[in-house]
Amino acid sequence: MRVDQRTPGQMRPVNVMMDYLLTAEGSALIEIGNTRVLCAASIEEGVPGFLRGSGKGWVTAEYSMLPRATATRTAREVSKGRASGRTMEIQRLIGRSLRSVVDLAALGERSVILDCDVLQADGGTRTAAITGAYIALSAALRQFVKFGALKKSPLFDFVAATSVGVVDGVPMLDLCYQEDSRAEVDMNVVMTGSGKFVEVQATAEKTAFDDAQLTGLLALARAGIADLVTIQKQFES
Repeated sequence: MRVDQRTPGQMRPVNVMMDYLLTAEGSALIEIGNTRVLCAASIEEGVPGFLRGSGKGWVTAEYSMLPRATATRTAREVSKGRASGRTMEIQRLIGRSLRSVVDLAALGERSVILDCDVLQADGGTRTAAITGAYIALSAALRQFVKFGALKKSPLFDFVAATSVGVVDGVPMLDLCYQEDSRAEVDMNVVMTGSGKFVEVQATAEKTAFDDAQLTGLLALARAGIADLVTIQKQFES
């Protein structure tokens, strides 16, 4: 059994609160175990300069963590004058992940900004952000369809993400912080609802891994993401 009494292939409890923000076009608070991320989708007219006149839209993300989302206070990045390399990497990952399931031409020359703010961090914040951002994005696009700004939603698939890793020689799904901090292998996996890979980030933190371990970790991730997509589908109406 794991530190939180789960089996190796068991995800932490997942809870989603829709419309957490009354002021956003779409929003969701996603809780995966003790990790909590508030995701908000804003739709604005216009696109970045490189897309002007193309007829295509854009989906991008911003990610941040509250100072006391962690066990010790982390200074706000605004006080440092710039975002950290980690923050920039995660923002780009979230944006890439969501763009993989959006027909940008059908979106038109509009930008969707996904704000993902970590309220509490206990491992898997980037994967929770991707999963929750999809829910917020879908809700925002449904609003635009409802009010006639779009004929139909430009989403053509679901997208979700989870972490897997090897801890004490055992492949595990959905690592909490205590597991992640001592994992021999750490991996983040992003997949569509139709089972295609969007991104795989795998690192041997302490011990190199072989083909069989890689295959096993991907199978764990696929099962976990399928469960997350089932949860996402509950909020589509």
